Amino acid sequence: MVDIEISQEEADALIQMPKYRLNDDTWHFPGRGTSINIPLLSEDKRNNFVLDLWRSRLELNKITYQNRAHQMIILVRLDLTGKPHKNPDDEFISGPHIHLYREGYADKWAYPVASDSFSDLTDLWQTLKDFMTYCNIVKEPNIIAGIE
Repeated sequence: MVDIEISQEEADALIQMPKYRLNDDTWHFPGRGTSINIPLLSEDKRNNFVLDLWRSRLELNKITYQNRAHQMIILVRLDLTGKPHKNPDDEFISGPHIHLYREGYADKWAYPVASDSFSDLTDLWQTLKDFMTYCNIVKEPNIIAGIE
């Protein structure tokens, strides 16, 4: 993704903004090595968002959930598995972690996942539901579970 700067205040407002599915299309939860990009809108239809779901081809539980604004700005990204993440201050975050937009750094900062926001990180479907709640997606897209 290209780094486009927005203020922290704008990023925080976009994260908190209620988001709605664009239409009643049905989406299939990604299988091995696939991804889906689901368009979302703000209530006033002035802001576009995307919910990305990406799944590894080799590791079944390696999955990324991401919420973008303006097509290119990553607001929130949840990585469930993978190598430890190195933050700009050289701190390593191991295990599941969440990236939040940070002015001057885009999505380069990661934080441990808070258990009060995500109830069961071993359940990919529940984690998706929790992620949509975390991103304030109030009218969720129609996604068929079909998790392998």
